[in-house]
Amino acid sequence: MTLDVIIPVYNEEDTLAEVLERVLASPLEPTIVAVDDGSSDGSPGILGRYAGNDRVCVASHERNLGKGAAVRTGIGMATGDIILVQDADLEYDPEDYGAIVALFNDPAVEVVYGSRRLDRTNPTGSPMFLMGGVSLTWITNVLYGTRITDEPTCYKAFRRELLQSLPLSCMRFEFCPEVTAIVARRGIAIHEVPISYAPRSKAEGKKIGVGDWFEAVHTLLKYRFAPRRTIE
Repeated sequence: MTLDVIIPVYNEEDTLAEVLERVLASPLEPTIVAVDDGSSDGSPGILGRYAGNDRVCVASHERNLGKGAAVRTGIGMATGDIILVQDADLEYDPEDYGAIVALFNDPAVEVVYGSRRLDRTNPTGSPMFLMGGVSLTWITNVLYGTRITDEPTCYKAFRRELLQSLPLSCMRFEFCPEVTAIVARRGIAIHEVPISYAPRSKAEGKKIGVGDWFEAVHTLLKYRFAPRRTIE
């Protein structure tokens, strides 16, 4: 079973090299699909140093389009059996890949999320980000009848054929609610495993904000009441 890890990159020069090395060190030997989303710092140069590595594929956007656009570019490039999304910061640990991918040994499993909430030893980060994530998860479960514990987690993994079949149109951080909503509307079970988490602050480069919470709620509502044909 082969794993492709999509890494959307936007101005992450302080953490990018370490993230790439951590992913490459995974015993699962994943292929990295890194998409530079119009970075204006040293991120393109860091990615360029991996040009000769046959386990690293790099694409770039001429201008910043958003995380969702970068993830969609990566999805189109992926060829592995499983696709997993990894942020370019150090909040999530690639050592958790094994537990996530192991669930796909069951042929019936198509989607696995890494849940920060299932590991109660994890720090929670700022109260604003904590409540934002908890409330989005609650809204998702109410609207879609799911029973997940961490909707906005970065670690979302899918069988490639399924993910490439989804009619995604996200541009920014609404990738998470959009992909969750479409999967749930299709009646596909979302499985979860506990993962570790090391939250960073706005001062440390965290980019998501209050406006993205409202965009996420709008996305969840939109897909809950969208015609069935729009999710097929």
